[in-house]
Amino acid sequence: MQISSTKQYRGYAVSPSAHSLPDGCFSSNVLLSRPDAHSGSALYEFYSIGYFSCEEDAIVYSDRWARDWIDTRG
Repeated sequence: MQISSTKQYRGYAVSPSAHSLPDGCFSSNVLLSRPDAHSGSALYEFYSIGYFSCEEDAIVYSDRWARDWIDTRG
């Protein structure tokens, strides 16, 4: 199962998600997109940025990780 919700943060659409793994753990992932005047939109996809025993923890981590990435590279 994969759960995802999209939020807006500093001009980016942030879609954190968790992917269930065969061992019962969850991989945290995130998709970032933002409008770009030259190419239409910029997409950034990050997979397996952390592993968690709880799906909710994986999603929370993905969201926090994305916000940190935007704040430092924006």
